[in-house]
Amino acid sequence: MSDLNVVSTRDRILKIEKRLLNKLDVIIGDSDVMPLKHSFAPGIYVREIFIPKGMRLVGKIHKHAHPNFLMSGEVLVLTEGGGKEHLKAPLSMISQAGTKRVVLALEDSVWITIHENKDNETDLEKIEQFVIAKTFEEFEEFMKIEAEKPKELVSL
Repeated sequence: MSDLNVVSTRDRILKIEKRLLNKLDVIIGDSDVMPLKHSFAPGIYVREIFIPKGMRLVGKIHKHAHPNFLMSGEVLVLTEGGGKEHLKAPLSMISQAGTKRVVLALEDSVWITIHENKDNETDLEKIEQFVIAKTFEEFEEFMKIEAEKPKELVSL
C-alpha cells in the first residue's frame, strides 16, 4: 500500500472516530452494551470484548504487535495496513504495531487481544500506558525511542 493510501486511510479512520465521538449515545470503554473481560497469566494480559450486531467501534493505537482472535461473529474492519476486510470467526491474526481499526459488527461478535505484560501488572491504567499510544504522533515518538534502544545480543 502506498504512503498516500495509508495516510488517506488513517485520515478516514480518524474522521470516523471523531464523528462517532460527537454522537450523544457514544460508548467509551467498558459498558453493559460492550462488556470487557480482563484476564491475566504470567507475562500476559488478555482483553476480550463482546460487540453486539450493528455496533461500530474504533480501537486504540497499539504500540506493539500482538495476536488477535475473532472468536465468534462476523465483522467489517478498516485498517491502514489491511484496508477494508470482511472477517468471519473463528479467525486468528497478528496486529502490527501502530494498528488502529474501525469495526462494524455484522453479527454479535467476540474479539480477543493478547498483550505482553512482563511486569504482571493488573492495574488497567498502567497496562494501557504500556500497550496504547493516544495519538499517531505519540506512537511515532515511541517507535523512535524503541529504535534507539540497544539491542540484546543472543549467543547460540
